[in-house]
Amino acid sequence: MHNLQARSATPLFSGTSSNFTVINSPNENVWGGLTDVETASVVHWLLQQPELNLTAADDAGEWDNTISLVELMRPNKSDVLLYLDHDHPPPTRYAHVVLDVRATLDPCYAEILVGPLPITDKSTTTWVPLEYPYTRKTQGRIRNLDADHDTIYSEWLYKISASIVDITLDLFNGTALGLDNDTIRISGINPLILPLGLFFKSDVTGRDPSKWKLEGWLYNNIFYETTNAFRKAYYSPGFVKLLSNVEGDWARTDQQGPILPDDLKQPPVMVAPSGARYALDTDQKYVTWMGFSFYIGFSRDTGVSIFDVRYRDQRILYELGLQEALSHYAGNDPVQSSTAYLDSYYGFGPYTFELVKGYDCPSYATYLNTSLYESESTHTHVDSLCLFEYDVDYPIQRHTTPSYVSSTKKSTSLSDPYTFHLDGTIGIEVRASGYIQAAHSAHNTNYGYQIHSALSGSMHDHILNFKADFDILGTANSIELTSLVPITTSYSWSNPNQPRNTMYLSRRILSSETESRLNFPQSATTTTRMLSIINQDTRNAYNEYRGYRILPSSSSSAGGGGTNHLTIINSSTLIHAAHWSEHDIQITQHHDHEPRSAHPYNNQDVYNPMINFNEFFDGEDLNQTDLVVWVNLAMHHVPTTGDLPNTVMTTAVAGVRFVPVNYFMGDQSRGTVNMVRVGFGDDEDGGGVEVEEVETFGQAGERVEVVVRPVEEVLWG
Repeated sequence: MHNLQARSATPLFSGTSSNFTVINSPNENVWGGLTDVETASVVHWLLQQPELNLTAADDAGEWDNTISLVELMRPNKSDVLLYLDHDHPPPTRYAHVVLDVRATLDPCYAEILVGPLPITDKSTTTWVPLEYPYTRKTQGRIRNLDADHDTIYSEWLYKISASIVDITLDLFNGTALGLDNDTIRISGINPLILPLGLFFKSDVTGRDPSKWKLEGWLYNNIFYETTNAFRKAYYSPGFVKLLSNVEGDWARTDQQGPILPDDLKQPPVMVAPSGARYALDTDQKYVTWMGFSFYIGFSRDTGVSIFDVRYRDQRILYELGLQEALSHYAGNDPVQSSTAYLDSYYGFGPYTFELVKGYDCPSYATYLNTSLYESESTHTHVDSLCLFEYDVDYPIQRHTTPSYVSSTKKSTSLSDPYTFHLDGTIGIEVRASGYIQAAHSAHNTNYGYQIHSALSGSMHDHILNFKADFDILGTANSIELTSLVPITTSYSWSNPNQPRNTMYLSRRILSSETESRLNFPQSATTTTRMLSIINQDTRNAYNEYRGYRILPSSSSSAGGGGTNHLTIINSSTLIHAAHWSEHDIQITQHHDHEPRSAHPYNNQDVYNPMINFNEFFDGEDLNQTDLVVWVNLAMHHVPTTGDLPNTVMTTAVAGVRFVPVNYFMGDQSRGTVNMVRVGFGDDEDGGGVEVEEVETFGQAGERVEVVVRPVEEVLWG
């Protein structure tokens, strides 16, 4: 179905700030990406391979084969650990290439592996189909449903809309003819907020437009099988015309209405008076802060990932990165009912745009560029990543006694969306903003609130899947499930005739993948469960397992979500394309051939996708082995009037934290000097208390004068 909507009238990284300490990475960043020279050499070599029948992108049409993507094939973990931990040479580099094969009646995307790199005059470089990382075993190929995108519009959709131009002019005072002066548009997916409630259904199977079929029209919940039937009904007495959604200030994001009280005064700002307290190797994309260290990787599909995450030189995570983001809608109309965006198809890399200094990140942050090579062109987005430390709105520790109070600053370092905390905690937090994909309010009461004159805020789920490859004191790890269980029991000291209602800890080690797909109820009336990744071979001095707990972030308490899963059961739209979304947390045994839970082309064949996550679960042992945790952050979104014009990030938020559990012998944040203890005694004159001592523990005491430029000046700079 296509929906008629009104159109509104209106090198991989480099640093741009230098206030950080410059360091040299202890190792090569093997996840950092291809160099420009490597990418250019791969493209040049591929264009010379006659069997691929490639055409340069600038000369290509819809019936030509082209190079869609060239990027680093991230090396297998088994090879990387030999390099990082056992003094082996770095893994051999290969290029992951996606070919858009359209010189055929059956267009497809073909993934190939090109290498070894570098390519030289005497190179032994070859290409082979890339198949091993995918559950679909078809030589790395999957059909391309968008091969005829331009033809579908120019030779099909606009002709259909032209056939009812009299009706669209009468209903909407507009046309959709593919012309510059069109005032409405035909859309099947874009999340615009001016739906008009008119739909048509067509069959565009095959590549011959003469065989495509119009199968009917839908308006006001009535389906008409032909254009003649729709026109006849439209011009019949009693035909009901729906109210149209019309653009106005309600849909614009600029300042509107009376200015808030005192809002013309400068708001508070954060500063870094001594400069950055983190260190960075910009060439290797290696970061250190307060005992943490990690490498940054970047890809077209999933944006930013981090690797070899260590605390005090001990690896906590081999890899932490986004896998896929799903937005699944529901509604009475065919667009809402069948829409499920799998966002890696569009890619997070191409939409990692320049950040607005002072708004998206503090002005004092370190800003990094990102690059990707797509459609035979390098795209560099300036200042599209940021690193910064910030002072949150609560202390990490506070204690009060009759004689003193102590408090410790809660500094956090952030590499969006990843956070690092002084106690050794690592977090992920995601927030959403933007225009909602709304529906026409007619017949949509059961799927959302009416939020404007003819607009329904369609209900939908946002599910973001992250891979957390834990290595707690080695790769041999286990899963401990700790439950807080309400019980009624008696004790040796209690009255046996009056059992006590209390609770206890139930602890067990999960044995295999058959019991590792978990949901975590949050209700106080149900069993509360806590999940930790532990190493049973490394107990602490008190004989407790050392590990990290997976904790839904408390930052989501303002109305967002933590770990959660898709509401819809057995989605009729997704079929097998997103089984990763069906549980809060899922844990598998690590395999080099299972590097990702999703694939950007899963939406091209939902019945036989490139990666069917269900096939990862074959009952393998999870006891003291290399584990991968797949965690979902979710927001169940039923838009209200507060989502106009844009959803706000205060409620569209989800997070998770990985928290040390018996891993250290005490709170690691005690190592900071940014704490204070204020001692006091009785105030003999006033009857209250007076300060007798202030202990600052050696923190920086020099007077630092900071010149704060207005953010607007920074943006012009």
